[in-house]
Amino acid sequence: MDIRELDRRAVRASMDVVAKATAEDLGRPTPCAGWTLADLLAHMTAQHHGFAAAARGTGADLTVWRVQPLGGDAVPAYVRSAERVMTAFAEDGVLDRTFALPEFGKGLTFPAPQAIGFHFIDYLVHGWDVAQSLGVAFTAEPELVEAAWPIAQAVPDDERRLRPGAAFQPSSAAPEGAARFDRLLAMLGRSPA
Repeated sequence: MDIRELDRRAVRASMDVVAKATAEDLGRPTPCAGWTLADLLAHMTAQHHGFAAAARGTGADLTVWRVQPLGGDAVPAYVRSAERVMTAFAEDGVLDRTFALPEFGKGLTFPAPQAIGFHFIDYLVHGWDVAQSLGVAFTAEPELVEAAWPIAQAVPDDERRLRPGAAFQPSSAAPEGAARFDRLLAMLGRSPA
């Protein structure tokens, strides 16, 4: 299946759960250490802007990746940014492009399918993060979990995960008999419990 369609479905699922948040929820803690829901939504929004810029050839500009406080506008700002990135990824010829992703390292570029794969797994996990923060159920589509599995396995599990701002924490052991998505979350340093 086209990575853009997988990503679109993961982003749509994240939009559905974010839509459940109210201004009163923005101070809630998240599974992302030290981040409130407001912090997480600001990060997610900035990443959408950065990846949309990368899809259009301007991702090397660090200003497009800058996290901005969203205040009470966090939910509609997130929705707008999600629509923006899905539109950018849907453009003709996008899969033939190279994405500049300076957050991965200065001057680093990636083929579009690989870069969109990074975005896809991030939003599959961040949808769960938001749901955990809100205390609501989040069910990842089995097809998305299967598509994300090899991407998650390729994420280096080394000292880079200990750096401030690392996308994922060191992996942990999933409980015996855990569902595939729970195992994926543990692989990426989340605690399904």
